[in-house]
Amino acid sequence: MSGAQDTHQDDTEYVTVMIGDQLFGLPINRVQDVFVPDRLTRVPLAPPEVSGVLNLRGRIVTAIDMRVRLGLPPAEKEGERTNMAVGIDFGGEAYGILIDQLGEVMKLDPATREPNPANLDPRWAGVSDGVHQLDGQLLVVLDVDRVLAQGREAVAA
Repeated sequence: MSGAQDTHQDDTEYVTVMIGDQLFGLPINRVQDVFVPDRLTRVPLAPPEVSGVLNLRGRIVTAIDMRVRLGLPPAEKEGERTNMAVGIDFGGEAYGILIDQLGEVMKLDPATREPNPANLDPRWAGVSDGVHQLDGQLLVVLDVDRVLAQGREAVAA
C-alpha cells in the first residue's frame, strides 16, 4: 500500500458560506480571515461586482459582491444580508468576498468531489472547481483564483 496513501488523499478543509440559497465552499488554505466590512467606500466607474474598498488593519481591501458576480438578485430585505466578508489574498492584493452567511469548516474527501454538472449556470461554472453532494444539499467549491481573476479582467476592460 505504499504510495497509495499520501497527503493528497487527506481530507480537504473548506470554509462554507451561503450566497443566496446556495452553499459554497472556499478552500481553507486560501482564507486569510473573516470580517464584517466597515465603512465601504464606493469606487467610481468600478465594475458592478466591486462594492468598494475598505481599510482593514491598515490594508486597502477590494470588496467583491458575490451575489453580483454569480448573477443573483440583491437581497430582498436588509435582514437577509449579514454583510460578512471572507478575506483572500490574490496576486499580492487583498480582497474581501462579500457573502450572505458564514457556515462552518468542513472536511471532505477529495474523492467525493465531482466535476461541475452540465446544467450548472455558466457564470457559476466559470468560478467553480467542482461540487460535493452532501445530505440533501450541493456544495459548490469556489475557485477563488478564478473569482478574483474575473474581477481583474473587468477592471482592465
